[in-house]
Amino acid sequence: MITQKEYNKARKATLEYLDKAGIVVTEAEKERIEVADFGLGDLKNTGLQILTYVNTKKVCAKELVLTPFQTCPEHRHPPLKGSDGKEETFRCRYGEVYLYVSGPATKNRKVDPPEGVYTVFHEIILKPGDQYTLYPDTLHWFKAGASGAVVSEFSTSSHDESDVFTDPDINRMSGVEEK
Repeated sequence: MITQKEYNKARKATLEYLDKAGIVVTEAEKERIEVADFGLGDLKNTGLQILTYVNTKKVCAKELVLTPFQTCPEHRHPPLKGSDGKEETFRCRYGEVYLYVSGPATKNRKVDPPEGVYTVFHEIILKPGDQYTLYPDTLHWFKAGASGAVVSEFSTSSHDESDVFTDPDINRMSGVEEK
C-alpha cells in the first residue's frame, strides 16, 4: 500500500512521461490514472502507472508508464471465463523497456529484477517504435531503463484482478492509505 502523497507524486510523474512521449490525455483520463505498487510498498522499484482508455468484452487499450528502473513484476494472464487469457501487444513510445519472457536466459542481461520471485530471463529490448506480442498465459515481467518508459498496450479484454503473479506476496489490486 502507498500513501496519498506517493500516489499524487506518481500521478504527476505519469503525466510528465506521457507528455514526453507526445501522448495527449484529457482531463477525465488524468483522473483515471492508476498507481499500482502491487502491495509491496516499494513503488520506486516495483510498480506501474496505468491509464486505461478502453476495456470492453473484446478489446483493451492502455498506456503503461514506468519511472526509471521501475519494474512490473513477473505474471501471466491465465485462461478466464471461457477465454484463452489476455493476448497483449506492447509498443514502446518513450525510453527503453526490458521485457523478459520464457526462453533461453539472456547472458549479460541489461537489467536485473528487484527483490522478489522471478523465473524467466529471456530479454527483449523495446525502444520507441518497437513492439512485441505476448500470447495468453505467457509468463513475463518488464523494467524501464534509466529514462523511464511509456508503453502502449493493445490487448484482448483485461481482467487485472485475475493476473497470476509468481511472487505470492504480490497483490495486484492494492490501494492507497487514507490519511
